[in-house]
Amino acid sequence: MTEIKWCKAQNKGIKLVEPNDNLAKEYIQTAEETLEVLKSLEGKSKVWLATTKYYCEYFAIYSLLMRIGIKCEIHECTIAVCGILEKQNLLPKGYTKVLDEDKKLRIDNQYYLKNRDVPIDYNQMVDFVLKTKNISVNLTKDEINKIRKIIECA
Repeated sequence: MTEIKWCKAQNKGIKLVEPNDNLAKEYIQTAEETLEVLKSLEGKSKVWLATTKYYCEYFAIYSLLMRIGIKCEIHECTIAVCGILEKQNLLPKGYTKVLDEDKKLRIDNQYYLKNRDVPIDYNQMVDFVLKTKNISVNLTKDEINKIRKIIECA
């Protein structure tokens, strides 16, 4: 929860906003489009593969945050919220770790040009996006309010 407190204190950190179904739909649509781009990059640039893989996952998670009404422009903070959603059993176990590891891989390849291999299981990526979409679509007002309260009280 210390991370969440820090994130809430940052200018572009975690802010509770009005839940926005339209933005949630836009972000999940962007994640789905990114899946197609990802497929076209396989076997090509490791920089763009790492970047596209990470953003595919990130857009899916951010869609869920928009549905809940959580705005966050700091990736570490988005990942911290992801951890809370996992602890509340709203996201499958391991999503936070995947997002965090893929962020590090993106940074290594994009900024430090480490040219690390980018493992891609396309079916797993589709599953990540679809499960996140399903969770978002099926969230109840009570679940949304519970998460907002946890963020608010952190």
